[in-house]
Order: sequence, then C-alpha cells, then structure tokens
Amino acid sequence: MAMEITQVLLAAQSADGQIRAVAEANLKQFQEHNLPHFLLSLSVELSSEQKPPESRRLAGIILKNSLDAKDAVRKQELTQQWVTVDPSIKAQIKESLLRTLGSVVSEARNTSSQVIAKVASIEVPRHEWEELIGQLLNNMTQLDSPAPLKQATLEALGYVCEEISPQDLEQAQVNAVLTAVVQGMSQTEHSSEVRLAAVKALYNALDFAQTNFANEAERNFIMKVVCETALSKELQIRQASFECLVSIASTYYEFLEPYMQTLFNLTANAVRGDEEPVALQAIEFWSTICDEEIEIQEAYGEDDDESSSPSFGFIKKALPMLVPLMFESLLKQEEDQDQDDGIWNLSMAGGTCLGLIARNVGDAIVPLVMPFVESNITKEDWRSREAATFAFGSILEGPSIEKLAPLVHSGLDFLLNAMKDQNSQVKDTTAWTLGRIFEFLHSTSNDSQVLTLANLPRIISVMLESIRDAANVAEKVCGAIYFLAQGFEDAGSNSSILTPYVGDIIAALLSTADRADTSNSRLRSSAYETLNEIVRCSCIPETSNMIAHLLHEIMNRLSKTLELQIVSPEDREKQSDLQALLCGVLQVIIQKISNSEDSKSIILQSADQMMILFLRVFDCHSSTVHEEAMLAIGALAYATGSEFARYMQEFYKYLETGLQNFEEYQVCSISVGVIGDICRALDEKVHPYCDGIMTQLLKDLSSPILHQSVKPPIFSCFGDIALAIGEHFEKYVPYVIPMLQGAAELCSQLDADDEDMLDYGNQLRRGIFEAYSGILQGSKSSKADLMLPHASPLLKFIEAVVRDKNRDEEVTKAAVAVIGDLADTLGPNSKVMFKDSSFHMDILGECFESDNDQLKETANWTQGMIRRVLVS
Repeated sequence: MAMEITQVLLAAQSADGQIRAVAEANLKQFQEHNLPHFLLSLSVELSSEQKPPESRRLAGIILKNSLDAKDAVRKQELTQQWVTVDPSIKAQIKESLLRTLGSVVSEARNTSSQVIAKVASIEVPRHEWEELIGQLLNNMTQLDSPAPLKQATLEALGYVCEEISPQDLEQAQVNAVLTAVVQGMSQTEHSSEVRLAAVKALYNALDFAQTNFANEAERNFIMKVVCETALSKELQIRQASFECLVSIASTYYEFLEPYMQTLFNLTANAVRGDEEPVALQAIEFWSTICDEEIEIQEAYGEDDDESSSPSFGFIKKALPMLVPLMFESLLKQEEDQDQDDGIWNLSMAGGTCLGLIARNVGDAIVPLVMPFVESNITKEDWRSREAATFAFGSILEGPSIEKLAPLVHSGLDFLLNAMKDQNSQVKDTTAWTLGRIFEFLHSTSNDSQVLTLANLPRIISVMLESIRDAANVAEKVCGAIYFLAQGFEDAGSNSSILTPYVGDIIAALLSTADRADTSNSRLRSSAYETLNEIVRCSCIPETSNMIAHLLHEIMNRLSKTLELQIVSPEDREKQSDLQALLCGVLQVIIQKISNSEDSKSIILQSADQMMILFLRVFDCHSSTVHEEAMLAIGALAYATGSEFARYMQEFYKYLETGLQNFEEYQVCSISVGVIGDICRALDEKVHPYCDGIMTQLLKDLSSPILHQSVKPPIFSCFGDIALAIGEHFEKYVPYVIPMLQGAAELCSQLDADDEDMLDYGNQLRRGIFEAYSGILQGSKSSKADLMLPHASPLLKFIEAVVRDKNRDEEVTKAAVAVIGDLADTLGPNSKVMFKDSSFHMDILGECFESDNDQLKETANWTQGMIRRVLVS
C-alpha cells in the first residue's frame, strides 16, 4: 500500500464517484491497519519533488487532519495516537516535513509549515522536539538560504507560535525567534514574500514578547521596525503591519505612550490616503485603544483618582483630531451598503469607532459631534445626510441622559420625517438611530422621558408606516419597535401608555413576518423577535384578549407549517426556521399569560391543542425546532402544573430522544432543563418515568462525547428529581453519589489559569451543590439519615470550594444553601460535624458583608439551621 499511495491519493480526487469511494476506503484501511507507516508515507509523499502536486496536496491535508480536529474529544484522541507512534518513525516524519520547507512547490511548503505547527502543538508542551526552533532558525541564518525557504520557515515559526503557549518556550528561544522575524521584516530583505511572512510571524509571536516589550531598547527597536514596515510599498505588508499595531495596542497598551504621536500620524495618513484594507486596520487601532480604556474604566471606576488608574487617556488627548478623522470615514459609504448586513467598510468602521469613543469619553464627545450633525443633516448630498445621522446614532451610548435628552427632544421630529427620505440608506440609518434612542434613552425609570403621551402617537404612526418600506429598512424598524417596547418593561403598574397601540403593532409585525418581497429570512426573524418583546412588555390584564387572539393565530400558523409541501432541502430549512420562530413566540405567550392567575385559564384551554402541535413538530426532525419546542413545552409544564401528567406518556419518547442527542448537544441540554420544569410541575406524578430518565442522565454523564456544558445541568436535574419524588430517590443514590464525588474531584483538577475552565468549574460546583440540596430536602421527611454516610465528604468538598477565591456568587449561594440543608435534614446527627469545623462561619461572615440581598437571606436561614443543631 505504501508503494502505491500516490495512485490512491490521485484516485481519491477522481471525478468518478466509484473510483473515489474505493480510494477513500483504501486510505482508511491503511490508516486503521498501520497508522505510523500511513503517516510516514504521507510525509514522504508531501516531501517528494517527483510526486504530482495533486497527490502531495492531499497527503498534506490528510496528515494535518490526522494530528488536529476542531472537536476537543477528537483532538485529544489524535494527540494520543501521535504520542504512541514509534519515536524513530516520528523523527523520520519530522525530518520530511522540515525538508519540505525548501520545496519548489509553494503549496507543499505552506502545508508543511502548518503540519510542523500541529506536531509542535503536541510535542513542544511535552518538552519534546526541543531542537525545532533551532532547526527553523538555522534556515534563516544560513547565508545561501533561498527566499522560498525563508518564507516557508517564517510561516512555520508563525504557525508554531499560534499553536503553543508562551510558557512553552525559553526566553532565549523567544529572543532568537523575534530576532529572525524582525530581520525578515527589514528593508534589506529583498523578497517581499519573505517580508510579508515575517510580519505575519511577528503578529503570532507578539504574545511571547512580554519580556522584550518590558525592555525599552528592545521595545523601541520592535516598534521602529513595525512602523517602518507600515509604510512599505506592498499593500499586503502594510496591512499586516497595521494588524500587528492593533495587536500591540491590545497586548501592550501600557507601553504605548512614547509612540502615540507617531502612531496617530501613521494611522491618520492611512485612514485618509491608503487603500481600504490598510485604512480599516488603522481605524481598528483606535477602536482597540478605546476597548482597552473602556475596560480600565469599568475595572477601576470612572470617578476614581486618575493617578491610581492604569489608563493613559489616549482617546481624551487625541479627541479633537480623532473625531474629525472618523467624520471623514463616515462619508466614505458604498452604494447599496444597506442591502448587506455583513458589510464592513470605512464608513461602518468609522461609526463603530465613534461609538467606542463616545463610551470612552462620555459627554465630552457631544460638542465635537453636533456641529458635524447639524451642518450635514439637511444637505442635498445623501452621503452627508446619512453620515450625520450615523454620527448622531453612534454617540447615544456613553454621554449622560441629561446631555443627550435635549438634543433628542429637539431632533426627534426631524428623524421621524427622515423616515420618508428619498434615499434608502438614509432611511436605514435613521431607523437604526431611532432604535438606539429607544434602547439607551427610553425607560420609564428615567427622569427625562423621551417618549411621552404627546409624541408617542406620531412615533407609532411613523414606525407602522415605515415597517412596510424596503426589507432592510423594515428590519431596522422592527429593531426600533423592539427597544421602544422594552423601555416600558419596568413600568411597574398594570397600565402602560403603549397599551392602546399593542393591537396595531402586533398586526403590523405579523404582516411583516408574512412579507414575500424578500428572500432573506432576517426580516421574518426580526419581526417575530420583536413580537416576543411586545408580548413580554405588555400589561396583563389590559392586553390579555389581544394576546389570547395572538396565541390562536400563532398556533394556526404553526399548524399550517406542518402541511407545507417539502420538495428540497431549502424547503425543509425554511419550514424548520419558521417552526422554530413560532414555537419561540408560543413559549413567550405561555410564560406571559401564566404569570397572572386571571389569564392562566387561556393557556389551560389551549394546552391540549398546543401539545399536539409540539409533538407533531418533533416529527419534523430538526434540531433547531426541537430546541424551541422543548423550551415551549417546559413553559407549558410550568403553566399547567399537575395537569401536564396527561401528556407525559406521549411526550416521554421525545424527551428521551432529546436526552440521547449527543451530537446536537444544545437539544440535550434543553431537554435536561425541561425535566426540571416537569419535576416542579408534577412532583410525585413524575415518578413512573424516573427510571428511564435517571438511566439516560447517568449515561449522559458517562459519555466521553457529550459536550461538557451539559453535565452541570444534569447534576442540578438530579436535585429537581429528588425533590419531586422524595423517598423514592433512594434507589438512585448509590449511582448518583459516586458521580457527584467524581465531579467534585474533577473540580480540583481544572486549570486555574484558563478562564473558560474557571467558568466551567463554577457551573459544575453549582450543579453538584444543587443536586445535594435536592436530595437532602427530598429525603428530609421520611429518610433523613439517607445522606448521613455522605455528609462528611460533602462538607470537605464545601470547605475546599469555600477556600477557593475563584468561586462566583452563585456558587457561594449554592454552597451556603447546601450547608443549611445538611443541618436542616440531618439535625442533631450533624452536630459533631459542625462543631469540628469552622469554615462555615467564614463563608457566612462573607455573605453578611455582601451587597447581594439573596445571598444574605440564604446565609441568615443557614445560620438559623446550624444554631438549631448546635443547641439540640
């Protein structure tokens, strides 16, 4: 097989499906039968100049895919496979890869540099292939190294830096890499391809340069070379250099002050005169500076002593020059850019940066922007009108309401009139700006009301007329109505000035969702999402009849989707998307109406029909719909309470299917959540289904392929089940407790330097505590001593969590609650445990000092339970 791999690789790319299938099967057989020699054969194929480019290309792709995968579990499997390969074979493969960097075929060189990085990602953290960096640098320092070899070597260095962590390299290696990269960027390097590869390699190596940036001389040299390269004759090199500057702004903000005047001149010239890819990066540099300073403000507080803040206030200092630069960008719109939601150009980048500047400096931006707005908003040229509107909309988040409210009051009528502008882009931006006004300035809790009884009729009239405009404008109008409704959410009374318009708004949104003039599904999604917000923010009982009517309309629409003719995958996708949206609306309606006892009967009367629809929707086998239908059923279970028992027999098989859906793990996660809803609704009536549910949940926890995010909710779900069925949970305890203890052990092994892992650890601990709380509370009345053997390990786990400063408030609250449950359920049996430990006093003291009222309340209750035990 190794001898004929060239022919097999070529056959695997044949236009003939039969030949291709046989070749793919042969490759798979070789891979499974003898993986080390399979990988070696691929590396030899990739490195051989006598082989066809097509077979070399596929060999490289398969080799790379044999070392890495997007899925974390699969990636771990591939890593283990490589680790177990014989060292002599690995050495041959690595030698072939390094040799390929000098190939005359550019695609082979590039592929080899990527595969080298994948091998490095496995071996370098294990302190293997320690000679790699030296071998690569040797290619750069040899006097007779050809340009293609240097280019491929720099690409490999860049990819390696992208794959590994800074702690994986010694500082001497980092210094050598940076020296080689900076030399490659130098003007003395004649090959532009080498210079480009060097700049890209520097971009990937910047995270490794902490020590170098802390050294003034080295930092000056790196900054000098990057700034010089940003003036290169080649567009791609200039663009890559500005990308480096963006990364430096993010990673090394604290070192930038000496260079800021140079960087302002460099970026200003690029924005004004360079080609768009470079100009966009120049604007991105300032957006990144804004992000850094906003983050510092949020961490240190805006009113704190400026001397204690690590912010240099670059944006404030540059404001008089920076804002006019953004105005110039705003005026560089593209024709029809409003038709493409994903477009990114100078105008969009300038508006985004202006918005970040406003968040950074607050009120100070208003007097700089308003003259531009006032002088351009009425001009004949549509670009001026659109840029002025965009500028105004961009600064609505950041400045105080007191500063903005008078401007909005005086300009609102003008903006409403602009919804009839002859230019579609002006209307699009105006609708977006109105949405921003409603989002940031409209709230019933504000002293200065933007929406009043006087202006609301006009606003609603314009919105309902403009929603019939072009699809892109209508979508922005939906967004504006969404935020308009949201501003009334916290009205706090049973009446709202929006109520008289709710019926017309609902009708307009339903009509918009039905529009046939657009092939784009975004408008329909936006219309239904806005409808959801109207329902959420409406006042019951004032609108209960309207929402009851809407409930039947949505049910009718969902029923019609089940009769659609499906003749293509596109038809199936459209049906699924629509069903998901409709199930989402039903969920919101159910939640809204069931919150009020007066209107709950509306849900109970329609529950049978809704359940029939949801079960029929499951038969369409779409994960998106499955998720939304599950969520709606969870809401229905909560609304109908014990009455939901009559649906369980039919629904159970779909619930089980959801719990078995490891591939589309969100479906599995939502199904777990629905079990909690059902337990709370049915209490002991869920018992007949618990054997099946518990079996499946325990399988889910044991699965190596189920996404880890599903596992914490499963533990919480154990608590829900235990609480619902009480003493009947006893038979599951021998299976559940080892799972809980295993998860507790895992919590202590998670990487404390990885933010994602910290977050996951908190979710996991909260789930474990909620499981224990549910079991303890469920067994209290008749099996109080059930958990006595497990109390001591639980207390040790709680103590370990209490000592961990990385826990969040939710974990703290769950830990305190389970301490109280232990005392409450075990009673005098827990007296010795609480006497022998003092950590619970520390955590309670921490809670009493907290600003979180819920935390204090939980701590008070727990303290009472412990006192009761100690005096018993």
